[in-house]
Amino acid sequence: MIHSKQITGIVLAGGRGSRMGGADKGLQNFNGTPLALHTLLRLQMQEGDLVGDQMINANRNLAAYEAFGVQVWPDTLDGYAGPLAGFMTGLERCETPYLLTVPCDTPLYPLDLAARLAQAFEKDETEIAMAAAREEDGQLRAQPVFCLLKVGLLESLAAFTQGGGRKIDRWTAGHRTVMVPFDLPSDDTKAFFNANTLAELHALENP
Repeated sequence: MIHSKQITGIVLAGGRGSRMGGADKGLQNFNGTPLALHTLLRLQMQEGDLVGDQMINANRNLAAYEAFGVQVWPDTLDGYAGPLAGFMTGLERCETPYLLTVPCDTPLYPLDLAARLAQAFEKDETEIAMAAAREEDGQLRAQPVFCLLKVGLLESLAAFTQGGGRKIDRWTAGHRTVMVPFDLPSDDTKAFFNANTLAELHALENP
């Protein structure tokens, strides 16, 4: 059972933003608020008061991110190594038993994300809880950047990335990972839609 403030949340904003023309995605506005700040605020609003500390993983414009009022940490892996680099940065800096990862480009993610992922840890053997959502084709698919992790996985992740591994699902496949579906009738069908372009971001602002 996960109790109050036992989860640290990390906003993943360390990508190149190549599909946004190289723009720093986390600093693009969503309804007047920078995406990364909007994402951070949703971490702070999580149901159940499970999320205590928050941090941001970013690799450029660090001063702009620091203005959001939390610690900002760049990748410890070189070369924009992808979300797993953010996972590792978070696990290295996390001072709570669990780490919740959320990307900066999915502004409508659920406010009960932490609580529902935490339920998977009612079984002691669980190491990772990963969100899954129903997509436009009706298929339920994993959302691997939305993970709740035990901090003891740092050594495993370090070994995986040092061996050249970069795919989240290949790493999680080696652990006791529970898929948590977010497909209730009350769930927002756009909750896990990630905005890769400015046009997609603007479409989310004005449904």
